[in-house]
Amino acid sequence: MSKQDFFRDALSDFTFESASGGAIRHLADLGYTVKQISERLTYPTPYEKIRTAVWKHLTQTQVILTKEPGSAQRCGKADYVVEHDKYGRASFRLIPATENGALPVRWIERHYREEKDGSFGNYLAYKCSLCGEKSAYASCEFGLLDRKDQTRMSLMLEALNERQREYVEGLPWTDADCYHVLDGRMREIVTRLYMAGLYQGRCYFTESGEKVYIGAPVN
Repeated sequence: MSKQDFFRDALSDFTFESASGGAIRHLADLGYTVKQISERLTYPTPYEKIRTAVWKHLTQTQVILTKEPGSAQRCGKADYVVEHDKYGRASFRLIPATENGALPVRWIERHYREEKDGSFGNYLAYKCSLCGEKSAYASCEFGLLDRKDQTRMSLMLEALNERQREYVEGLPWTDADCYHVLDGRMREIVTRLYMAGLYQGRCYFTESGEKVYIGAPVN
């Protein structure tokens, strides 16, 4: 990369951060989808750049993990602080996540059984109420299916309502399993897919050390 290209890219990144970066992160924290965020920004920002910024923010704050929950590589949550210059203008500064020294979780593995555990939606809500939804995750294969099994991916999207589908389609999922915090929206998404016979994965409850297999038994 030439020096001219480097400075042009640096200026572009600075302009984007100043004009849209903080607003994108704030709206993402409020639960807005990428499409909703793009409709609310006053500064013209390419849709793909918004997708990338939302994904980066969700992974930095560990709403989404790209490694299995409980791994030794997991860091503490990143955070943003608001700072003001001498003119009172606000800006956001990222406080990076740091290694917390946690050892890998030694999971207690089990399978969800509806006849024993009750309805799936109630089961997830109950488990999250015990350990807190911020320490509960569900595996997601949206990116992998989007690249390798379009038929199944289409069926999964059809099973979701418009807002849920908009959230899933708005994120640039990687082509490997990701792990999403089991907040209210993701519990609803996973429950809809399970009820349609389309969810087969794992739920992790780090406070209790449980890894729960959902769907067909895993050997």
